[in-house]
Amino acid sequence: QVQLVESGGGLVQPGGSLRLSCAASGSILSNRTMGWYRQAPGKQRELVAVITSGGSTNYADSVKGRFTISKDNAKNTVYLQMNSLKPEDTAVYYCNAQHRFSGYVSWGQGTQVTVSS
Repeated sequence: QVQLVESGGGLVQPGGSLRLSCAASGSILSNRTMGWYRQAPGKQRELVAVITSGGSTNYADSVKGRFTISKDNAKNTVYLQMNSLKPEDTAVYYCNAQHRFSGYVSWGQGTQVTVSS
């Protein structure tokens, strides 16, 4: 079973930056699409960014130009660089892995990001 562990969340002022990391158990990035999702209080979980096994990326309109998803296959780690953070980016951020053939999905436990002055 795939295990995903997020880290890097915290409290940051508006306009600041954070980098989230998602460490995966085993060498899974080569055959999975990896994604970052977030869920704010009282709202549904939403897609933030995804990166395919081939390295293609896609972003929610609300974060385009501010967030960057990347991965290091050798370290089995996916990153989310978040710049120019806004209060509306406040949420629990979750890492997600979807197998490219079976579609099986795994989730991490989440990491809290709070943007506030």
